Amino acid sequence: MCGRFSIFADPERLAERFDASLPEQSLQPHYNAAPTQNLPVILNEEEHQIQLLRWGLVPFWAKDPGIGSRMINARSETLAEKPSFRTPLKKRRCLVLADGFYEWKKTPDGKVPMRITLKSGEPFAF
Repeated sequence: MCGRFSIFADPERLAERFDASLPEQSLQPHYNAAPTQNLPVILNEEEHQIQLLRWGLVPFWAKDPGIGSRMINARSETLAEKPSFRTPLKKRRCLVLADGFYEWKKTPDGKVPMRITLKSGEPFAF
């Protein structure tokens, strides 16, 4: 997954797009969503409800919850093999809602963030 993304779509549009109910607390726009922030997700549960959860993965065996901010990227080739990701892959999945993500472009002056969206501008999920 990318290291930064945006989610500032209208909450009603998110609910409609993902056929999910909105949370009681209001959804705030995030133009530069980062690990450890509370962000909108839909858990793999029978009732689809948008919830705010802290972005990051804390393995069940971790002694330091701060590890969650460092565990946001996994390689698809080894996802099912790595102890950190194996159980969550099977049992703790969710949709992370977004409307854009950032990749970095190298320029002579340094790196520049490039925001990537769907052509339609619709929200999507990781």
